[in-house]
Amino acid sequence: MLLGCIGDDFTGSSDLGNTLVKAGMRTVQYCGVPHGDASPDVEAGIVALKSRSLPREEAVRVSLDALGWLRAQGCRQILFKYCSTFDSTPEGNIGPVAEALADVLGADRVIFCPAFPATGRTVFQGHLFVGDRLLNESGMEAHPLTPMTDPDLRRWLGRQTARRIGHVPAATVWAGAGAIRAHLDSEAASGRHFVVADAIRDDDLVTLGHAAEGLPLITGGSGIALGLPANFHRQGLLSASREHWTGQDGPAAALSGSCSKATRAQVARHIARGGAAREVDPEEVLSGNITAREAADWALAQEGLPLVYSSADPAAVQAVQARHGREEVARHLEAFFAETARRLVSGGVTRLISAGGETSGAVVEGLALESLHIGPEIDPGVPALRGLPDLVLALKSGNFGGEDFFEKAARQLQGNRSPA
Repeated sequence: MLLGCIGDDFTGSSDLGNTLVKAGMRTVQYCGVPHGDASPDVEAGIVALKSRSLPREEAVRVSLDALGWLRAQGCRQILFKYCSTFDSTPEGNIGPVAEALADVLGADRVIFCPAFPATGRTVFQGHLFVGDRLLNESGMEAHPLTPMTDPDLRRWLGRQTARRIGHVPAATVWAGAGAIRAHLDSEAASGRHFVVADAIRDDDLVTLGHAAEGLPLITGGSGIALGLPANFHRQGLLSASREHWTGQDGPAAALSGSCSKATRAQVARHIARGGAAREVDPEEVLSGNITAREAADWALAQEGLPLVYSSADPAAVQAVQARHGREEVARHLEAFFAETARRLVSGGVTRLISAGGETSGAVVEGLALESLHIGPEIDPGVPALRGLPDLVLALKSGNFGGEDFFEKAARQLQGNRSPA
């Protein structure tokens, strides 16, 4: 294994896998820290964790466990992958995890860049934009778990770590990999070892990746990996063979627990076009008035693509959280979706679509999947995945995908066959 990756959620990890596969690396996503060794033909291994919303100390612990396994596989470089909207709180977890990884690896020049231009995420003058809006005006300021209220990544990261924060401006990035390396040296000499890098185009991310050749640790969204495979290719370390993807026949179903603008628009479109949909009120889940068994039985009785969703307006979610506590609401909803997924698969569903990072993590854990093989891209940042010999999945970050994502994913997961 050449490149070892630690993802702080499951959807973001598959997003990273999509980037690496398209760039020619044989990639496997592991669901949690594996117990045995990786196959010798794996060139990039991604250990997907649910560490984004864990307590800080636990997030650090599981991330270090992942690092230990990846180093034992012989990885030459470590990538810590987080969301392209830098989802975190003023306490963490991005800064504390990165700090712990850097300490173990002896990394004194660490790039931070969540940019993903294909989905509108860019970094300029140290500020994160979503489309033409600053992060804190994009809807992320109302995120129920990690509200992003400051677009200045230097300031936000600086609240999470004792490390001093530097910056690689766009002009330096445009000057090339050599200029970036010289700038990183200068920042490190000034005691700024964590460095936020600007990137507004894919070419900028490729250049940053080339500049990171030989660095023990790099961090960012999936886009930061665009230039990394070429570093290994230049050294003659990559295989030329590609894994073949085949779709899966059988029933499909979709689950959504995301409250993002993008997912709510996808839910609305699915309903407007006559798709079967059942809304789940968090209050009903908490009171036991709706169970996973009832939701799964309803979905299994539908034709086409049934959707079970709890994707309310953020204000409604916050009201429920205020009454019951954020962690309690999240725990019940994740358990609900995990059990619903188990019942759907045991009932014959072979194509499963999940929207939302926390929901997708619950689904993967509920199905006890150990690894995911990366297939073709459905929408930017969202690949098809095979979890079992007869089960394919799409795990979508809340803000990703076009309005027709659910139907498009069902077709892609089926491969070249006519849509269900």
